[in-house]
Amino acid sequence: MTTALPHADEPMAVLETRLAHGVHRTATTLLAEAAPRPSVPLGALAQLRDFLVENLRHHHETEDHDLWPRIVAASPAAAQGLDALSEEHVRLDAALDRLAAVAIGDDSTPAGAGTADDEVRAALHGAAAAVRDAIHDHLGHEEPILFPALRDHVSPEQWQDFSQKVIATTPPVAGHLMIGFLDEVGTPAEVAQMLAALPEPLHPLIPALRLQAAEDLRVLRGSGS
Repeated sequence: MTTALPHADEPMAVLETRLAHGVHRTATTLLAEAAPRPSVPLGALAQLRDFLVENLRHHHETEDHDLWPRIVAASPAAAQGLDALSEEHVRLDAALDRLAAVAIGDDSTPAGAGTADDEVRAALHGAAAAVRDAIHDHLGHEEPILFPALRDHVSPEQWQDFSQKVIATTPPVAGHLMIGFLDEVGTPAEVAQMLAALPEPLHPLIPALRLQAAEDLRVLRGSGS
């Protein structure tokens, strides 16, 4: 697990955003690296691809339509920088469209069984690498703008309201992977703090979801069960 360094007096808005961005970097990198490996089942790749497409779209749509307006209301001067980030979201959507369009199929054909399998993996690898590169570049542009804005212009109450709306509208696609990736990018205390915001009925399910995620991530990394 990658252990994050402690951040003194870090607002929840920055902590949660930092961890989410860590998940995006790690997950997009994993898909690009796993796609061409014949040992990784197509079904595992499809699950990660679908998780990424749905969650990345949801993430930047909630920023564009909810978080950015909150920041601009408090600091109109932030609009120009946030608008530039939204333009990058449009370009990211094009890369996500390409990734979503790859017809992965299923695991009915043995891994590495022939040309069709190789072609699927090559197409998936190309599309996943494009998303990875777009995400890494975008976050490098976004964080120097967004983190100060979250500290200076979003109150804890506003962030809690925004965060709860995000949780309530998050697509239910392979959500256990989010827990697994969070465990890799955050400290146990940070992850516990973030998962505490989940609806109460989900809390007893977290240990099982964590185990499922760990197993799926082992498969994606080629280490099996």
